[in-house]
Amino acid sequence: MPEIYGSDAFSPREVARKVEDVGVSKARAPFIETSMLGILAGGFVGLGGLYFTLVTAGAGPDTLQPGIRVLGGIVFAIGYVIAILSGTEVFTSNNLLVMSWAARKISAFDLLRNWLLILAANGIGAFGLALVFVYSGLPGMNEEALGKRALEIAVQKVTLPFGQVFFLGVLGNLFVCIAVWISMEGRSVTDKILALMLPLSALGALNLEHVLATLYFIPRAMLMQLVHPEITVAGIEALTFGAFLKNLLAVTLGNIVGGTFMVALVYHVVYRLNPREDH
Repeated sequence: MPEIYGSDAFSPREVARKVEDVGVSKARAPFIETSMLGILAGGFVGLGGLYFTLVTAGAGPDTLQPGIRVLGGIVFAIGYVIAILSGTEVFTSNNLLVMSWAARKISAFDLLRNWLLILAANGIGAFGLALVFVYSGLPGMNEEALGKRALEIAVQKVTLPFGQVFFLGVLGNLFVCIAVWISMEGRSVTDKILALMLPLSALGALNLEHVLATLYFIPRAMLMQLVHPEITVAGIEALTFGAFLKNLLAVTLGNIVGGTFMVALVYHVVYRLNPREDH
């Protein structure tokens, strides 16, 4: 008889089964539901990015001390925790849907449709929050320190080589998908928050690349160039639409590799090619 109530954590094998089932539900969810939850996710993750900008403002793009980096990573993670625990649709965590596809429970079309729809919706939500930030007056906060830091973050991203962004994206979604996996082992909200926070804090602390962050940080800086041209930083000329698309492509590919090949498919091979009940 299956256990209805309990306090023990779910085992990795049980989580693998849950991920498959959740993946089927996500892939078959109505268009409007998926779209709206994706838009919310883009905004929620952007909130963590906004907090990260404040915590790291004023120190310069290359002089952040380890303590500030870690603190920035922790507050950055808050946005992802909100997005995941509130049931929204995050593109990178949905890379785990590959397990459902590998189990032949959803088609390749279902998988790609879900990814593309959520990626677009995440971008809309992130852009919406960026628009609010630009017109909120916050860029002028602390003698424009917040606005300058917002520009520095974007410039730093678009000036990285394509290959470096790709591998930072691999690492970024490796942390995200592992965090989501571990959180699914928990039974309480407290369990899930603790499981998510530490892995996700590595994103901001190590300056790893994540597609939702890219969709928020770079368009936010591009909007600032239009609305607040008086705020500027060194290297701002590198911040172009072409550079944004190049960064977005690299980080998206890296995130897919990190989430699907290094987490989802590995767990599929380990636990679902020969499924059995835990004893």
